[in-house]
Amino acid sequence: MKRGWGRSLGAIALGIGLLGGQSAAQAQSSGKPQYGGTLEVGTVYVTLSALSWDPADWNWKSNHDSGQFYEQLFAADLSKSKKHGGKHAFYADAWLPSDAIRGELAESWQWKDKPLRIEIKLRKGIMFPEKAGVMKSRELVADDVVYAYNRLDRSPKKIVGYFDHVEKVEATDSHTVVITFKDFFAEWDYRFGWGYFSGIYPREVAEAGIANWKNANGTGPFMLSDFVAGNSNTYTKNPIYWDKVKLDGTEYKLPFLDKVVYRTIKDEATYITALRTGKLDMLENIRWQNVESLKKSAPQLQWSRWLNMSGTFLSFLVDQKPFDDVRVRRALNMAVNKQEIVKAYYNGHAELFAYPMHPDYIGYYEPLDSMPESIKELFTYDPKKARKLLDEAGMPKSFSFKVQVCSCNPDHMELLPLVAAYLEQIGVKIEIQPMEYAAFLSAMTSRTMTAGYFMNNGHTNPTTTIRKSFTTGQQWNPSGWSDPAFDKKMDEVYRTRDEEKRQEMLKEMTREMLDKAPYLWLPTPYVYTAWWPWVKNYGGELRAGAVRPGPIYARIWLDQELKKKMGY
Repeated sequence: MKRGWGRSLGAIALGIGLLGGQSAAQAQSSGKPQYGGTLEVGTVYVTLSALSWDPADWNWKSNHDSGQFYEQLFAADLSKSKKHGGKHAFYADAWLPSDAIRGELAESWQWKDKPLRIEIKLRKGIMFPEKAGVMKSRELVADDVVYAYNRLDRSPKKIVGYFDHVEKVEATDSHTVVITFKDFFAEWDYRFGWGYFSGIYPREVAEAGIANWKNANGTGPFMLSDFVAGNSNTYTKNPIYWDKVKLDGTEYKLPFLDKVVYRTIKDEATYITALRTGKLDMLENIRWQNVESLKKSAPQLQWSRWLNMSGTFLSFLVDQKPFDDVRVRRALNMAVNKQEIVKAYYNGHAELFAYPMHPDYIGYYEPLDSMPESIKELFTYDPKKARKLLDEAGMPKSFSFKVQVCSCNPDHMELLPLVAAYLEQIGVKIEIQPMEYAAFLSAMTSRTMTAGYFMNNGHTNPTTTIRKSFTTGQQWNPSGWSDPAFDKKMDEVYRTRDEEKRQEMLKEMTREMLDKAPYLWLPTPYVYTAWWPWVKNYGGELRAGAVRPGPIYARIWLDQELKKKMGY
C-alpha cells in the first residue's frame, strides 16, 4: 500500500497540532529544494484514464498522459508564473500568451522569407534513455521531429485542415528543423510547437508499437513505468534528463521527484476523501460543493480558484428538424433561467457568460453587457417569449428529444435534469441518456449522437475555440454547424498577421455564433485546486502547454519531513 494511503482524519488532526498552529502561508514557505518522494495527484481529468498512447490517434488527452516523457518544441515559461512574481496563472487548457513561451527542445527559432519559413535550432545533447527491447540510448536529432510530424500528418485520424498551411517539414542538418509555409498562419507555434498532438518521439518507439504503453520512451523528465487502465499512470524519474531550473540564484537538475502517480478515480466522493485523508498530495479539480467541508476538515490545504476552461452547453444537431430553425434554438435558450442556475445551483461559483471566449483572453473577450440586445436576450429568462417562438416555428405544444450526457461528469449529471425541468415548463421534454466517456466521445466523433448532446468543450485558445466548434467538418463541432461564408472568415483570421485585427475579426465571429444559438449556452463554473503544504514550488498551475502538466510536476518537490510531522 502506498505511503499515506488509508490514513485517518485523526492523523490530519495530529499533523495540524504538530504544525503548532502555523498559517497556511507559513506552511507553504519553501526552503531548499529536496530530491525524492512520490507525488500522488488527482489531475484535472481525475475521472478519465488515458485514451491512447499514440499521438497519431489525435486524441485530445494525449499530452496530459504522455507529456511527462514526450517533450515538445515549445512549452510554457513557468518562470513567469504568478508564484514567481509573474502575471500568468497557467490555467488555460491550450493558451500560452506570446510573452510566456520558451523553447523546450527548441533552443532558438527565426522567421525567414522567400520562401516563408521558420528555422528551428534544436538543443544539443538531449538524450533518449535506453529502453529494453525498444532502443539504445541516443541523442535527439532533427529527423525525430520530422518523423513525428510526418507520422501525425499522415494519420487517417488527423483533424481536417490542421496542417493545410504547411508546405513541408525537413531536417537541414542534425539539429535544424525547417518548416516551410504555404501562407502565413497565426497559430503556427501552437499547431506543432506546443499543441495537443505535438509530442516528439523516436522512430524506434513507433516501430516497436507506440500504442503499447510499455514501449513509450521520450526525452522528458519522467518515464512511463506502469499503467493500469482505470486506476493509475506511474511515471519514474528519467536519470539522464537534460533540463535544469534556477531558484533563488541556484541551478538545480530536474526533476526533483522520484515518481509521479496519476490516480484515476471515477467516484467524486472517493477522490474528495482521498485528498482529505492524504492519499492524494494534490487534487486539481474540485467542485465548489466540496470546498467548505474540505476547508473545515483539512484546514492546512492550500487553494487556488480558476474559471473552468471548458464551456458547458447543450448542443443541437442543426441539420435536423426542429433544430434547423433558429427560433427553436433561441426559444430553448430563453426557457432556461441561467441567472438562477448561477445563484442557486452553483451558489454564485460560476459566471453567467464565459463561452465560447474565456474572460482570460484579454483583447478577444467581450462581456455580456457589451453584446447586442439579441444576444443578451438569450441569457434572459423569458419562458413566455420562448413558447411564442416555438408557436411561430410551428412546434406542437409538447415535443421531446434525446440528450446524451457523460456519466463521468458529476456536474453534468446533476445539471442536466435541472435544464430538463425548465424546458418542461414550455412543453419540451428531454430523454436523458447517460454514457461512459468512451462511448460518449465516440458518438460525437462518429456523428451518431442524438439530437441533443450535453458536454464541456475546451476553450483551447482565442482562435481555436471558434474554429473547432463552428467550422465545417471539424471533429469538435457537435452541432454540425456548416457555413462556407463563416469558414472563409476563419481562413482570413489565420492569415492575418496583425493581432489587433484578428481580435476584432474574432469578436465579430463570436457574436455571430452566439446569436445563431447552435447551443443552449450555460454558465461556466469556477473550479478549485487544493494541495497539501508539503507540496513545494507549486502555486496552482495546471498546464504548461495544451493540457500538458509535465513541466509543472518536474519542478515540484516534497517536504518529506513536514509530511511525516503531519502523520503521513
